[in-house]
Amino acid sequence: MGSLAGGVGARRPRFLCLHGFRTSGEIMRKQVVGKWPAEVTASLDLVFADAPFPAEGKSDVDGIFDPPYYEWFQFDKGFTEYRNFDKCLAYIEELMIKEGPFDGLMGFSQGSILSGALPGLQEQGLALTRVPKIKYLIIIGGAKFRSPAIADKAYANMIKIPSLHFLGDNDFLKPHGEQLIESFVDPFIIRHPKGHTVPRLVDETSLEVMSRFLDKMEKEISELPSVKAEAEAAADVDEKEVCI
Repeated sequence: MGSLAGGVGARRPRFLCLHGFRTSGEIMRKQVVGKWPAEVTASLDLVFADAPFPAEGKSDVDGIFDPPYYEWFQFDKGFTEYRNFDKCLAYIEELMIKEGPFDGLMGFSQGSILSGALPGLQEQGLALTRVPKIKYLIIIGGAKFRSPAIADKAYANMIKIPSLHFLGDNDFLKPHGEQLIESFVDPFIIRHPKGHTVPRLVDETSLEVMSRFLDKMEKEISELPSVKAEAEAAADVDEKEVCI
């Protein structure tokens, strides 16, 4: 297993972390930092944000994690119609402007569905037009949007940025996560025996995949312009109307 902490003076990749449905940034922080080895989390600059909308119903983590709980957008039972989606995209962009610049996105559950779609929407000029391009993704318990109005744009082209995907053998979203992976070029994949959860990183295979992903980011970031310079360049780009 390679070094996870990076070399002396190495810049850690900065990730905006998007939590699951009806949870919170603080809950996701506990799920990730509490389960992953310190040498992994120390290699990443993680920012855990709350979604814009208070939970409109009961949370699945009620009684496990304390409230408040939030949701990124609302959806119907078939997950084909969405409410407040455009407001969600605008909120994430403002977060990235205020707290960034960011190198990538990390998402769990609803946050991972968003994270997996945003690079394609950004490429199409339909989201995140005022911030630097997303370069990396960490997807935990992911899936695709089912609405053609979004999916036809978000997954129109193969997504070429480095991505790490966690798939649980007993996750109800596993088939949808497999479909999402098909939209990515050369994805890194960590499989685990658990369900719809942020898994612990304890076995050598998972740690080796994580190490290779971190090493790839470290190498690329050392060769890239600073994120500050990219943010300044992105600020000069004319805004495009988001119409999804």
